[in-house]
Amino acid sequence: MSLKKTTVMVDEEYLRIIKEAAAREGRPESECFREGFRIAVLRAAALNPRPRAMFTRPIARPHRMGSVANMLPVLQLCAGGSFPSRTPLVRMRRDGPGPERARWTMARNDGTEAAGEKDKPRGPETTAQDDGTGGAGNAGSTRNAGEPAGAEPRETLLARTALRFTAFTEKWLPDAFGFVLVGTFLIFALGLSTGERPATLVDSWGKGFWSLIEFTLQMAMIIIGGYAVAVSAPVAKLIARMARIPRSPRAAITFTAAVAMASSYLNWAFSLVFSAILAKETARVVRGVDYRAIGAMAFLGLGTVWAQGLSGSAALQVASEASSPKPVRDVIAEGRGGDGVIPLTETVFTWQSLLATAVVFAVALTMAWFLTPSPSRAKTAEDLGIELRPLVGEKTVEARRSRPGDWLESSPVFTVLIGLLGLWYLVRHFAAAEGNPIAALDLNTVNLILLLLALCLHWRPIRMVDAVRRGAPAASGVLLQFPFYGGIFGMIAFTGISKQVAGWLVSVSNEVFFAPLIAVYSAVLGVFVPSGGSKWVIEAPYVIDAANRLHVDQGWMVVVYDLGEASANLLQPFWMLPTLAILGLKARDIMGYTFAMFLACFPAVLVMVTVLAGTLPFP
Repeated sequence: MSLKKTTVMVDEEYLRIIKEAAAREGRPESECFREGFRIAVLRAAALNPRPRAMFTRPIARPHRMGSVANMLPVLQLCAGGSFPSRTPLVRMRRDGPGPERARWTMARNDGTEAAGEKDKPRGPETTAQDDGTGGAGNAGSTRNAGEPAGAEPRETLLARTALRFTAFTEKWLPDAFGFVLVGTFLIFALGLSTGERPATLVDSWGKGFWSLIEFTLQMAMIIIGGYAVAVSAPVAKLIARMARIPRSPRAAITFTAAVAMASSYLNWAFSLVFSAILAKETARVVRGVDYRAIGAMAFLGLGTVWAQGLSGSAALQVASEASSPKPVRDVIAEGRGGDGVIPLTETVFTWQSLLATAVVFAVALTMAWFLTPSPSRAKTAEDLGIELRPLVGEKTVEARRSRPGDWLESSPVFTVLIGLLGLWYLVRHFAAAEGNPIAALDLNTVNLILLLLALCLHWRPIRMVDAVRRGAPAASGVLLQFPFYGGIFGMIAFTGISKQVAGWLVSVSNEVFFAPLIAVYSAVLGVFVPSGGSKWVIEAPYVIDAANRLHVDQGWMVVVYDLGEASANLLQPFWMLPTLAILGLKARDIMGYTFAMFLACFPAVLVMVTVLAGTLPFP
């Protein structure tokens, strides 16, 4: 169809109002213009049922009232005229910088133009569209004269793939608790196929059911402590400032992914809570962010680089004689000439490990950029029925102190005393550690640090109590599901299932392919036993023994195990529970995106562990 132009005169004051509205709402000016024309068409349609209009996306609910108020000048210009019965295609450009008026061109497909405007010189045209930049002062992206106007930016292949996966998971996958129920019987069937007796499997399930009870409490306390730290006033203000750094939905999703991976490298437990709250606040500030995608990116650290960082369970275990079980120390000693530990300088701090971590980080960040869906297919928190409240609200009014007990709850005196007591203990604890002080950093120590830090940041005990009360629901999934994962762990650890599978891997591998095979095996086993430390205890004896026989570096096998273990977290919802609880999402909402991320990151892991294995000597 041919496009002809008509010119509408718009007061400069009206343009200023639109610019201010776009800057205030953090979206392109072009979107404000498009909504104004859409409202005008709706008004015309109400008076005359014949006109029809098609636009790239509907008006978002939170924008409707503001858009009507801000676009009244445009409505005054547009609503008075008659619109053609065929679909109008809107194009706008600014013809001149006149002090009082500026010309904007609207192309219509009814073959008419405003009289007297045909022969006037035209400048480069721009199309009113959502360019995804989120910046103000940009009327649209430049188009050629023959290119259709009003078209939305095309989605990348990766974004379409992630949306298809998400649609599948939303329809077919159960909630996180359903995963552990199905996984229980899958492992039971696997045990039967390997020759285990049903009674043996049942006994092993019961024996393992409460085997993770200490770990369950540790994880619940990490979630609550991390939440208390993240919602304290200083950290909440930091998160609120960080949430305003990205200016567009694509930038917001990529930024959240980067922060999640960086924070998980320091400490995975804090990352789960910190990144989730950051994602929630960013989704509130940046308009049009797909809440499912940004929620998946908030969890990305646990699915990529956490195990290569300062809180990696396997690396910390083998670096300390006290943390490493005797069977593991014995098999390590066989390959190292009597030394039963592997220092961190030979695992996560080797240049090979740092390079592999950097590659995975880069691949994940690139994927986050391309996985962002287009505005028309994005589902915001409001679309999902989730209310987002400001993280930093108005100052709370302190309760009036009417009795001595109230003074104790509100006074920072005991906060300071407990903080000093805890600091004294931590200094002595790390000073007494043999070798590298980092080896003394276990889950109990992490929990103590989080609780002390949270108490000091909240300053008053009553605020700390309130933060813990609000954070406790986030641990409910862990309290319910961890015992069932303990039953799965029991069926694998207390029977011959794991040894039979590992024996098959060793029999079909060699020095070159042993590392990628162990990465695959660790990822598969991690889907059913999602516990980095506990699963390493299962795998370490035969994995290290096979590495000794095949002359593969022991420290590199720890790195390989960690990379495979982390990748498994993208396929099952066990560690997603704290993030999901904070965001108000379900596992099926984000697993389409995490699965798409797995398809890119895990092949990169396999390539890196295979190529770099030959650069390390044995033992």
